[in-house]
This record gives sequence, structure tokens and C-alpha cells, in this order.
Amino acid sequence: MTDKFHHAFGCYGIIGDQQNLVVIKKEGGPYINRYDLPGGSLKDGEPLDHAVKREVNEETGLIVQDYEQIGATSFRYPWNYDQWHFNQHICVFFRINKFTGNLQTKVKQFAGQDSFGAVSVPLEQLNLANSSPLVLKAKEILLNPNKFDLADQTFANWIVLDHPVF
Repeated sequence: MTDKFHHAFGCYGIIGDQQNLVVIKKEGGPYINRYDLPGGSLKDGEPLDHAVKREVNEETGLIVQDYEQIGATSFRYPWNYDQWHFNQHICVFFRINKFTGNLQTKVKQFAGQDSFGAVSVPLEQLNLANSSPLVLKAKEILLNPNKFDLADQTFANWIVLDHPVF
């Protein structure tokens, strides 16, 4: 019997405040053509905090200087990928407290890069029609900084966009 769920695991950085959030313009996967959080998969044996710092830098141009891990959860939704029909995306969230550098609207492209670049978007403009579940979780965290809901979220439907929202 084959597994029904594809499993993805990654570390993601929340860079923002109660007005704006830094997001990437996603180039691949189930969140293609939407805003997503900077972050992603670990390299072989890579520590979680190294992964989030590397990914944030690769996808935004920013250099993380201070951060804290704030929690983990997963998102489940239908998605046809290879032999699977569902995805479970397990995410470790880091609050990025201090960084240097300039936000890059276009970033270096290389094998495995799934960001076209980064932008800062007002929270009120981020919604399910244009953002990944990770962005919506980050928005929730920024608006309620003392509360992190660990409950997994399941979406009955997930639409992979054909055209960019950005």
C-alpha cells in the first residue's frame, strides 16, 4: 500500500510587525504563484536554525542576526504530486527579531530556488486567495504575538494557481 500523503518539512522565518510581513513570490510547489514565507527544507544534517538563516538569506537577501523558534504545526490539503493526492506540510516557525541587508525583489536563481524575490506586504492584503497557509499563520502570530496555536490545519480544497498574484 502506498502512502496517501506527501510529507514536506521546513523551517520558516517571520519578518514583520502588526502592519507588514516580508513574503516571497513563490516559484514552485503547491504554493506557486502565491506569497509564501521565506524558508524551506533542510540540507542533509543541517540544524533547524541554520536552515532558516540560510533560506531567509537565499530567498530575501536579508542576513538574520537574532531569532527565536516560536513553534511548529502542519497544514494538510489535497494536492496531486507524483503518486500522492494529499500533502502534509510540517513547519517550524522562527520569529526573526533582527537582520541586516536590503530586501531583494529579485534573487539569484539556482537549482532548488523557489523564490522569485521578496516584498513587504501589508497584513490586510494577505488572504487565502493570494497566500500560502504559512503566510496566514504568520499574520495570525503577528496580530496575536503572545499566542501560537499549535493545532494542525486541514483544508478541504487547495487551488494551485495558474497565474501569479504578485
